[in-house]
Amino acid sequence: MARPGKRYRKMAESAGINKFYNLSEAVSFLKENSSCKFDETVEVAVNLNLDPRASDQNIRGMVAMPAGTGKTVRVVVFAKGKAADEAKEAGAEFVGAEDLAEKITSGSIEFEVCIASPDMMGVVGRLGKVLGPKGLMPNPKLGTVTSNVATAVKSSKAGQIEYRLDKAGIVHAGLCKLSFAKEKIEENTKAFVGAIIKAKPAGVKGGYLKSITISSTMSVGLKLNTAEAFGF
Repeated sequence: MARPGKRYRKMAESAGINKFYNLSEAVSFLKENSSCKFDETVEVAVNLNLDPRASDQNIRGMVAMPAGTGKTVRVVVFAKGKAADEAKEAGAEFVGAEDLAEKITSGSIEFEVCIASPDMMGVVGRLGKVLGPKGLMPNPKLGTVTSNVATAVKSSKAGQIEYRLDKAGIVHAGLCKLSFAKEKIEENTKAFVGAIIKAKPAGVKGGYLKSITISSTMSVGLKLNTAEAFGF
């Protein structure tokens, strides 16, 4: 394993191994200690008291970032007729049916979100081997299988991100760019953690939140004091 660079070691020393930050302090630290030539992404990791092997605890969903994400999101939509027209008006990059399936299979188009109207799932289902491994398969739980495709397109482009529990019981997500105003980063972080809290399975006993860590692409992780940062 490569040894951390001088910059990283200095930052880790400054951050403190056992220090807990409130959200405002953490965001200020990340912004003040960034020296990268690119716009880093603000990332959060929420460690939960959940068993990923239990189907009723494997949480997954979508949450809108109130300040947006700073990323350009390309959307494809499987729809016909009026729904297809509405998807195009909402800003979808590619809209179609069998023709769209052919483009995806050939790899001739690139996109980050795939949406489908319910009547198109017969076509979409044949793309499971292509979309599934990339996490792009439309899913009713994520709002990407819907009769209101226009709303789904607008939500995706406005800054809606997916969350899901990984095998270690942690939810990871990139929230926005570090260049965002401090208040906007805090707003997005609170919205994301709030969504995770609301997704708490009914059968979970004991503490739900084990820890929350915030970082940027090239920074150390900063542990958050959840009571001070989020009020719970």
